[in-house]
Amino acid sequence: MLRLPGGLRLRRRRSCHAAALHRALRANLEHLRPWLEWAAEAPSPARTVELTRAGAAAWEAGTDFLYLAWLDAEPGGVVGAFGLHGRVGPGALEIGYWVAERHVGRGIATTAAGALTEAALALPGIARVEIRCDRANAASAAVPRKLGYRLDRVAEAAVRAPAETGRQLVWIRER
Repeated sequence: MLRLPGGLRLRRRRSCHAAALHRALRANLEHLRPWLEWAAEAPSPARTVELTRAGAAAWEAGTDFLYLAWLDAEPGGVVGAFGLHGRVGPGALEIGYWVAERHVGRGIATTAAGALTEAALALPGIARVEIRCDRANAASAAVPRKLGYRLDRVAEAAVRAPAETGRQLVWIRER
């Protein structure tokens, strides 16, 4: 578990967290749906368990490292999810994240992504961390900007969620 400022905790996502994750996903689908393809439909409780198990397997395989965010002031509820993903090629990890609607604007994404950036760059063999978001997602783009990432490029991307423009900002931080 990572203890961060403001009573924020990042815990490795495990199957024992499936019920709390399921509640958070259902409560935030309308908030997430414009930007995240997987938020088009609410997962069933069984599907959420499958997702947590798949995340645990990916962690063991060293391909993805998934975390849930909790606040000390709200110990029973997930306030966001964060991940380090190995999908951007050798020597690099991508940070992905979402924050519960009622916690947006409180610095949770910036604090957690900052901690994961430092952790990733401290790993042997990792020289670059990326954060990608749609050009129209101003809240998400503010996070890498605040953390000192450099806008590397604007890439064409398939539109997979309703608010996406097909223009993906690719932010990078290098060791």
